[in-house]
This record gives sequence, C-alpha cells and structure tokens, in this order.
Amino acid sequence: MLVQMVHIDVKEGHIDEFVEAFRINYDGTRSEEGNLRFDVLRNPEDPHKFTIYEVFRDNAALDVHRETPHYKECVRRIDPIINGPRTKTFYEAVMAEYM
Repeated sequence: MLVQMVHIDVKEGHIDEFVEAFRINYDGTRSEEGNLRFDVLRNPEDPHKFTIYEVFRDNAALDVHRETPHYKECVRRIDPIINGPRTKTFYEAVMAEYM
C-alpha cells in the first residue's frame, strides 16, 4: 500500500480554475483499479494551499496513474497556475480504514 500527500500552492486569483482542472484528475483517479482513496483538501487558513491525499494499492498502481490521460490533462492545466513545483511526501499505512 502506498500513501502519497501532494502539496500544491495555487496562485492568487486561480482557485476556481484549479478546482475545475483538478476535478478531471479526481474523477478519473477514483475509477482507477489501483486507487483506494483520493481526497482533495484545502487549508482553511490559506485557501490557496491544497493537499491531495492519495492511496494506491502499490507503486505499480501509482505508475499507471501517472500515465493516464486525466492525470496528464490535470497537470497540463494546473502547472501554469501554481506557485513552484508540487511537493510530495510518501507514507506507509499502519492503521487505516481502507486496509
């Protein structure tokens, strides 16, 4: 099981555009066989900061995800409207509902 937290800082004035673009990835990813959970979270103290909580069956499922049209389209659309690169932190699930 692979847990990934992706941190994204959206440029001022682009929140709605980001959410619209990310919906493509959200909807597509949740239908992937190797995806177990996919949540889009926003920081209530700074609405420009998002965290994506992703759980995949394994590294191979994440690799498949990164090659999907919905992932590539989302990245194409959000890259120009985010501050800096997306940062990623990986975790191992110890106790989780989806296990």
